[in-house]
Amino acid sequence: MGAAEILEILDSAAAYRDQLRAHALPTNELRGVTVCNAFFEDSTRTRVSFEIAEQGLGAIHTSFQASRSSVSKGESLLDTLRVIASMRVDLLVVRHSSPGAAAYLARHLDTGVINAGDGGHEHPTQGLLDLMTLRQAWNDHFEGRRVAIVGDIAHSRVARSAIFGLAALGVEVTLAGPATLMPAEIESLGCGLAPTVEDAMRDADAVMTLRIQRERMDAGLLPSLTEYA
Repeated sequence: MGAAEILEILDSAAAYRDQLRAHALPTNELRGVTVCNAFFEDSTRTRVSFEIAEQGLGAIHTSFQASRSSVSKGESLLDTLRVIASMRVDLLVVRHSSPGAAAYLARHLDTGVINAGDGGHEHPTQGLLDLMTLRQAWNDHFEGRRVAIVGDIAHSRVARSAIFGLAALGVEVTLAGPATLMPAEIESLGCGLAPTVEDAMRDADAVMTLRIQRERMDAGLLPSLTEYA
């Protein structure tokens, strides 16, 4: 996705934000469109955000969780969503633990697929939300800005989406964190790597800090939370 596409999406988002603040929602822009939120991972903020947005735009919407679906009985992901799509569903919002799951489904289904997070790969809607927040703070000016992203980069789909979006808009991104939590493909991401958090933050216009998940310690990637801090 290029800069022009991203900015067009952010312009639309700003218009909806203003409508929401003016209590001008709901609208009927998605009237007659059926959306199914298919979440195969636990989620609160993302799932509720999609549900509220769908309702606000007048869509017919429904949600299900994997633990209560046919997947728990051994049915494949594709077969389950193929059946759902056959019920005249126009859009599937998919969150899954496997990287590439949304793209896989998009290739095999005629229904539109929105990626609500796929493993450690990407989280496009969250990345766009972060860009919108920065745009508000910077009065639309991205070019030449510097952003530091610190913490567990390797396992963060939010970080990857933010990196791709920021790079497309001309922002310089610097990463910092424990070596065991850095992605192997840093060079291909087009980011700088700082030896310390302080170095990454120097002259930064914004800092994105990523949470640490306790399973990283169980995997031996960190000795302790204190050491991480």
